[in-house]
Amino acid sequence: MRRADRLFQLIQILRRNSRPVTAAAIAQELEVSKRTVYRDVADLMGQRVPISGEAGFGYMLQPGFDMPPLMFTPDEVESIVLGAQWVALHSDAVIANAARDVVSKIAAVVPETLRPFIAEPSMGIRSTRSTPNESIDVAPIRQAIREGRKLQLEYRSEAGEITIRTVWPVILGYSETSRLLVAWCELRQDFRHFRTDRMLAADVCPGAIALRDGELRRRWHTWRENQLALHSHAR
Repeated sequence: MRRADRLFQLIQILRRNSRPVTAAAIAQELEVSKRTVYRDVADLMGQRVPISGEAGFGYMLQPGFDMPPLMFTPDEVESIVLGAQWVALHSDAVIANAARDVVSKIAAVVPETLRPFIAEPSMGIRSTRSTPNESIDVAPIRQAIREGRKLQLEYRSEAGEITIRTVWPVILGYSETSRLLVAWCELRQDFRHFRTDRMLAADVCPGAIALRDGELRRRWHTWRENQLALHSHAR
């Protein structure tokens, strides 16, 4: 790897992490020695790249730093195309079209040398017909998550029982065969998973969730960690 490319990738590693990254972790990803990392970090700091931290503690990129956009490598371009292909095959029409639009926008602005990696990528997604059979539009669910609003669901259980649930949506998860809404359920007073193909209706409520921004997501992360710990101990 050229030194210029290595310095760029080092910045990318720091940019994608919100916590300090150790020299050992950076060295492992870049396949260089820790001494090289220390030297590269010192060079970047000398060029006024706002990196804070120290050896033994780790390094962070301070907020506000910017680099020229769309400086992609071939691997990065192909990873975007691969992800967009998966999204286009496994999501609703709005998000599928958005994924295709992203690829088109990238193709219009990347250097000519990178366009073949978009037009003829070396990786691809196998087409599948196992998309969930939904009777609702999931757009209101995404709207509620983005705006921090409650949802009212008409939901059919696996046994066929239909209930009305008011939930606080956290995230909409996608898999090969189903989509799951993770939400705090007011009825059960706990986090629950709701399959979108069992939803008969999903309406955004006028009331907002009475929590600070990010608090619901933090509570879900704590709940998920506790669930993983319980399953681990059960084994």
